[in-house]
Amino acid sequence: KDFSLTSEKDAHSSGNDENLERGNWSNKGDYLLSMVGYAVGLGNVWRFPYLTYQNGGGAFLIPYTLMLALAGLPLFFMECSLGQFASLGPVSIWRILPLFQGVGITMVMISTFVAIYYNVIIAYALYYLFASFQKVLPWSECFSWADEFCSKTQIVSDCNATFHGEIIHANYTFITNNNLTCINGTINYKPVQFPSEQYWNKVTLQRSSGLDETGTIVWYLALCLLLSWMIVAAALFKGIKSSGKVVYFTALFPYVILLILLVRGATLEGALDGIEFYIGRQSNITKLMEAEVWKDAATQIFYSLSVAWGGLVALSSYNKFHNNCYSDAILVCVTNCVTSVFAGFAIFSILGHMAFVSKRPVSEVVDSGFELAFVAYPEALSQLPVSPLWSFLFFFMLLLLGLDSQFATIETLTTTIQDICPRVMKKLRMPVTLGLCALLFLLGLICVTQAGIYWVNLIDHFCAGWGILIAAVLEIIGIVYIYGGNRFIEDIEMMMGKKSRLFWLWWRMCWFFITPVLLMAILIWSLITFSSPTYGSVLYPTWGTAVGWCMIIFCVIWIPIVAIVKVVKAEGTLVQRIVSCCQPAANWGPFLECHRGERYSHIVDPKKDKEHEIPTVSAFIY
Repeated sequence: KDFSLTSEKDAHSSGNDENLERGNWSNKGDYLLSMVGYAVGLGNVWRFPYLTYQNGGGAFLIPYTLMLALAGLPLFFMECSLGQFASLGPVSIWRILPLFQGVGITMVMISTFVAIYYNVIIAYALYYLFASFQKVLPWSECFSWADEFCSKTQIVSDCNATFHGEIIHANYTFITNNNLTCINGTINYKPVQFPSEQYWNKVTLQRSSGLDETGTIVWYLALCLLLSWMIVAAALFKGIKSSGKVVYFTALFPYVILLILLVRGATLEGALDGIEFYIGRQSNITKLMEAEVWKDAATQIFYSLSVAWGGLVALSSYNKFHNNCYSDAILVCVTNCVTSVFAGFAIFSILGHMAFVSKRPVSEVVDSGFELAFVAYPEALSQLPVSPLWSFLFFFMLLLLGLDSQFATIETLTTTIQDICPRVMKKLRMPVTLGLCALLFLLGLICVTQAGIYWVNLIDHFCAGWGILIAAVLEIIGIVYIYGGNRFIEDIEMMMGKKSRLFWLWWRMCWFFITPVLLMAILIWSLITFSSPTYGSVLYPTWGTAVGWCMIIFCVIWIPIVAIVKVVKAEGTLVQRIVSCCQPAANWGPFLECHRGERYSHIVDPKKDKEHEIPTVSAFIY
């Protein structure tokens, strides 16, 4: 063994690792569960069911399945292969195509924005978790915080009745005081809200009237946010060696709770109506004519599979070189999507019951996607025997679902830092991880003010949609059309062994034509049909929409900036400079010399590359 390497290895590596400098997963189970945990997160509970109900119910499963097969899975396999082949993070991996290194930076920037607000949602789960330690759940009834519109059943407002031989129209108080009976078909109801809905808005969020009214920091949410970041930092202090063990619990336990909730939800009155709205006769097939539906399907695939976020590249970069990333990609994608559909049944059975109780259509039960997890589920939990116990278990499940996704997101950022400053990370991994978490906590404080939910929704609307579509389009164009799709397939075969032409037929069809065309069409269509973000019935001010555009511009502006820097730093005429920037860097290839073979025998060893060791961002880009 090379003792000079083993003496310098950090917490990412151990004596059994193939790559002693960067480290590898302790075993394949760590990797697969980390990938499943990264993919299966809060979005499977509060985003997928919401998008399904918003976009035509069961009809939404059509574009969702198509986007999985034609866009999600091809990109997922591509990113896993890319990270595993070169053992590099989402920015350094663009040695494959230096002109497009800004795409990697864009992915990291988007992951940073998402990490900020994603932990806020985990903080919401923590708050509800602590609120469950009571004999009676605080949202089970309309307590002192409620107003006159709080009710579990509909409240009659007015109706027609016969009074002294004449038909009159009167309020319900007059009708009851005079012992009158409402004429069938003339009853009007007051708009009511479930106790769980008012608890969410009035107690948990202390929600203001809009983005203009920031209000104060909600102190208990700020403390929950701090705790969530402390948990993340503690789990990642040794990198993948520590997080890889934690995910055995955080990735598997949520399925037990989901199954229990589905069984309980299916036994409630009205559950069948909710499920029919989800996949049955109440589905609205005409929604498929709207661009937003297809954009939401593609975005949900990216959001759920975590394609174009940089995390897949980062996690796969710690695989051993000859790992079968193809079977891994299929397994994780299928598991993730089955989980989304499975969670949808649990959600809609409960929504059906809520609609039955309030005598409203299923589509009117919940106003916003975030409220599905914190209105519909809490309402369902209050129906269960020993409800505080089930409430604790459910919100503990939400906490776990969010945390393992957050682990991978932060690992994406630390992997990027490691590629930029490898020597610093070897010596100071723990302080760097703690500092990063502390910084993101401070940036997230705006999201726990009284207007915090509007900021969370705004970041989600822009950064979790437009940015990943742009990054995915450029990623696949760069690798397939500039680097070369066939060349990339040869790289994969160096890891997996030679495959038949028939095996690669589907992937070639998707990578060369279907996926890039599909993504371009959705991106353009979505931009043309863009509408300002809303939260429920609350409209965003013009400046709020402008801030959203500034966030996404800040994420994608690195693509042209880095490209220009690369061209300026190159030598020769303009055409020669562009051509040279479209060629792989001298140090592109498998990280370890033993895996390079004849194809990459000429490359510069990354461990001896002086530029690689300069701990500055500017040198890294140049």
